[in-house]
Amino acid sequence: MTSNSFAYNEHSGGGEATELGQEATSTISPSGAFGLFSSDLKKNEDLKQMLESNKDSAKLDAMKRIVGMIAKGKNASELFPAVVKNVASKNIEIKKLVYVYLVRYAEEQQDLALLSISTFQRALKDPNQLIRASALRVLSSIRVPIIVPIMMLAIKEASADLSPYVRKNAAHAIQKLYSLDPEQKEMLIEVIEKLLKDKSTLVAGSVVMAFEEVCPDRIDLIHKNYRKLCNLLVDVEEWGQVVIIHMLTRYARTQFVSPWKEDDGLEDHEKNFYESDEEKTDKKKRTYAMDPDHRLLIRNTKPLLQSRNAAVVMAVAQLYWHIAPKSEAGIISKSLVRLLRSNREVQYIVLQNIATMSIQRKGMFEPYLKSFYVRSTDPTMIKTLKLEILTNLANEANISTLLREFQTYVKSQDKQFAAATIQTIGRCATNILEVTDTCLNGLVCLLSNKDEIVVAESVVVIKKLLQMQPAQHGEIIKHMAKLLDSITVPVARASILWLIGENCERVPKIAPDVLRKMAKSFTTEDDLVKLQILNLGAKLYLTNSKQTKLLTQYILNLGKYDQNYDIRDRTRFIRQLIVPNEKSGALSKYAKKIFLAQKPAPVLESPFKDRDHFQLGTLSHILNTKASGYLELSDWPEVAPDPSVRNVEVIELAKERTPSEKAKKENPPKKFYSESEEEEDSSDSSSDSESESGSESGEQDEEGDSSGDSSEDSSSGSGSGSGSESSVNKRTAKRSSKTKEKGDSDDGEKENEKSETSESSSAESSSIEDSSSESESESESESKSRKVTKEKEKNTKQDRNPVTKGISLLDLDDFNPVPTPVVRPTPALSPSLIADLEGLNLSTSSSVISVSTPVFVPGKTHMLLHRMSGKGLAAHYLFSRQPCIFGSKMVSVQITLKNTTDRKIENIHIGEKKLPIGMEMHVFNPIESLEPEGSITVSVGIDFCDSTQTASFQLCTKDDCFSVNIQPPVGELLLPVTMSEKDFKKEQGMLTGMNETSAIIIVAPQNFTSSVILQKVVNVANVGVVPSGQDNIHRFAAKTVHSGSLMLVTVELKEGSTAQLIINTEKTVIGSVLLRELKPVLSQG
Repeated sequence: MTSNSFAYNEHSGGGEATELGQEATSTISPSGAFGLFSSDLKKNEDLKQMLESNKDSAKLDAMKRIVGMIAKGKNASELFPAVVKNVASKNIEIKKLVYVYLVRYAEEQQDLALLSISTFQRALKDPNQLIRASALRVLSSIRVPIIVPIMMLAIKEASADLSPYVRKNAAHAIQKLYSLDPEQKEMLIEVIEKLLKDKSTLVAGSVVMAFEEVCPDRIDLIHKNYRKLCNLLVDVEEWGQVVIIHMLTRYARTQFVSPWKEDDGLEDHEKNFYESDEEKTDKKKRTYAMDPDHRLLIRNTKPLLQSRNAAVVMAVAQLYWHIAPKSEAGIISKSLVRLLRSNREVQYIVLQNIATMSIQRKGMFEPYLKSFYVRSTDPTMIKTLKLEILTNLANEANISTLLREFQTYVKSQDKQFAAATIQTIGRCATNILEVTDTCLNGLVCLLSNKDEIVVAESVVVIKKLLQMQPAQHGEIIKHMAKLLDSITVPVARASILWLIGENCERVPKIAPDVLRKMAKSFTTEDDLVKLQILNLGAKLYLTNSKQTKLLTQYILNLGKYDQNYDIRDRTRFIRQLIVPNEKSGALSKYAKKIFLAQKPAPVLESPFKDRDHFQLGTLSHILNTKASGYLELSDWPEVAPDPSVRNVEVIELAKERTPSEKAKKENPPKKFYSESEEEEDSSDSSSDSESESGSESGEQDEEGDSSGDSSEDSSSGSGSGSGSESSVNKRTAKRSSKTKEKGDSDDGEKENEKSETSESSSAESSSIEDSSSESESESESESKSRKVTKEKEKNTKQDRNPVTKGISLLDLDDFNPVPTPVVRPTPALSPSLIADLEGLNLSTSSSVISVSTPVFVPGKTHMLLHRMSGKGLAAHYLFSRQPCIFGSKMVSVQITLKNTTDRKIENIHIGEKKLPIGMEMHVFNPIESLEPEGSITVSVGIDFCDSTQTASFQLCTKDDCFSVNIQPPVGELLLPVTMSEKDFKKEQGMLTGMNETSAIIIVAPQNFTSSVILQKVVNVANVGVVPSGQDNIHRFAAKTVHSGSLMLVTVELKEGSTAQLIINTEKTVIGSVLLRELKPVLSQG
């Protein structure tokens, strides 16, 4: 069966690809009318003869040539009668190729296809699954209403077929039948409902596509299949994944409450780990708790961000954007940036979506700013999108870098791109007020550019910028007036005239002269410029009539006889308004107010601002207009609908299996007694202890579900093993009354989980186990720590599960003198977790790894705020290399503030913090005042999340705020640890392969001594010294502040002034950066 399915998958894949090629070309190539195919007529005669021969080999050869013709885009429709005769061939290979041909041409040659309909119906019963599926495809391709009942019957039969490939084709046929006859909707919904319950990953994508096409509003059909679809998602084909993710995004928006409102509250809730149950229940009422099904969807789609298919990555990205908490949506940015290495079509779509995202959440893409720099090979459409994103990401910290980048872009040979860059500079100037003057001066410099388009665009942008603060820029207006002689682009000339007219009172000498020059060239100017000349004349007439009265009348006379009726109309209107006479109406009194009214400054907005109401990744979002077939995302409900609708009923088979399950439950205790008494077979006892620890871990997972908030992480793990469930039931039965009540509630959860696992396939269960491997490994470590505490009999009160005073059968383990066998770590465990587990052994030779005091604290300080920038307030910072008092994951930073002025500086405090996602900062208490020439040292704690990202914040005084930032050297993200040489080698053995980076360096002769190497290494990194039994090997150990991952450094001196520098750590990025910093230090003299 497996080999067959593999074979037909290959064949069908080729067939579908061929079919796509044919459909694409059929619209281009007419039915043999071109002389191009006249040479094929003779060949076609040969093919007809071969098809009518008695030899299967000749027929097969003919069919291969015909399918080859179709693949090349040639028209083979005239062979239809000859091919259709062979539909009843006994040879399976011929039959397959005939069906490939018929699927292509059945719609065109409907009459001939109908003659063979009885053959297709017989083929639906064929033993070969590929033939059955192909027959259904051909049947659904005959677009004749008369056969709708036959198609309906065929689809119903195929939906119950044993082959998942046939059921998949039934789902495809549903959409074709619905488009042919929409009245069959109700019957088709019944088939869709049946296929939605299918456990095969092959069917899932196709049936959801049919659901979206036929009845996308029937959300009730999804309820019972929601969890199954989430768990199958990883194994579904790529295009099926895209369809399912889009459907589940819409589903989640109707069934769960918004995770965005209470984002901050949720983080606070997770921090308070040690608190009583009463406090927890009270908090649950107040704060947002994510639905486990909501979490299931987010967790199961996360691995798909690594998919090779760009559409899948984009689908997951839009899902996270629309339904995930804002604090978790940041993970999609890295995957989207990865897609920018694809071809230009994919880049265009991805950049469109990033442009929309970057307007609302700049922080997501700020770390990848350089990925959006424009390349010379990019097409114009990609360049303009990248410019858009760079504009959205621009802030005070990076604007200087971006402006340097924009200066290069302006010189580009692509004039459309250069013009777009100038507009971008204008937008940056309006958004970031600190650089407005700089941008304005830069744009004025561009006015002397040789390229007219650049100059014209600069003028237009300067005009918009000057509208914001016109009073300060009289010189720029004068400079632009001089350019009127050289600029020829109409838009630029019109903009200059408008500016002079608006500010005619600020340039009283220049404005009349400009009007004089314009009057000379009025008749040759563009219509746009003429209108502005008329406006300028009117404004000058009202403000400086003494000098310009005659000029304005002359221009109005020219306009009166202009060929363009707009200009003639404007001339009449202005004359009546500004030149007083007996006919002029009441408006002429207000002429000055009308022409010289204060105009509002233009708002330079992103063209992507209004696109966020369309679902990301859809055609409607790209076009910025609603496309046909677009399904809108609904708003989050205020109150979540009943979650119990997603619970699947327990199947009757489960009840029949209970006696055998009881028998299984009785077996483990017997094994336990026999093995504990005999103590002979060590392998059996170790396997038994493994199963026992597994059951304990399952139990702890279940109790974590009932008490903790993060039930979604452990629910899938605890539901995956039936053995662990049986032992848990055994344990909960022998608890005290309080524990029994808890067990009852757990059993209710387990019934739901059992029903899920009974409905899901083996592929589903494997995906569940994979997704919960992390939670299982954590539960194993918890179960081991419980055993240790039991044997010590001191910390039993701290256990989350209080043990009953009466000795139960399972508690005999406490009194057993036999040491507990070590659980073998599975590959799913990380090396640091293995080390932690092995550290829990009761043997005296257990490894001791503890944080020690720093070997050396460098006195080097870094500039935080220069006294000139800080208006007299200077600030320096250094890393104290001490554990931070504000939090175990924070790096301690000492900031020295100094007042270099002769006046008191008041209320020094930290203002707005602009930290990357995940980073935290504990600020110092505000300083009321700092005396002249006085200084003070304060401490802050920053959680850099084991990265060298910059922590940006504002250092504020009573009057001013200064933007500052702290970037940690990689060596300051570590804490020194002490360990023995044996432990070092043991840990190093676990951190090999991808976790090891090394380099050969040439060491200066004076650096060949132990003391110098020690001094140079600890100066760069905060590491501890590990004692070494060899003179030529120096070892250092530390752990990262945030995650506690070990960092092992080895310097091995070799012959010939060379040394090997090796760094072993899980944090490979930090390891490679540290290696890069240590190499020059050790090699230089």
